[in-house]
Amino acid sequence: MFIFDVFMFSGTSMKAVQDVLDSGKICMLDIDMQGVQQVKKTTLNPRYIFIRPPSPELETLEGRIRGRQSGEREEAIQARLAAAVRELEYASLPNSYDFVIMNDNLDRAYSELKVAVLE
Repeated sequence: MFIFDVFMFSGTSMKAVQDVLDSGKICMLDIDMQGVQQVKKTTLNPRYIFIRPPSPELETLEGRIRGRQSGEREEAIQARLAAAVRELEYASLPNSYDFVIMNDNLDRAYSELKVAVLE
């Protein structure tokens, strides 16, 4: 089982995860830091993978969010930036993730992801 930290877990039950594992398939969850912390309290034994943005600077992250022109309100943008800061801080802690992959070069990031998932 592999845990991808990006955002989700809230709607996935332990039974659903276990059913996928019992069927012999790989279960991948796209969850945030809080989801990772929740899963760590369970009997599941996944690999935790964090996909890190190319630049951790807040100005760069803000520029990327605003550049998408998704029509988000200012409060939502500020909340996303604050969440990103917390996610990056958590990812820098020892043993928070098994793999931290920098998403600055697609070929290298993909190769690292394959290693994390398949080995």
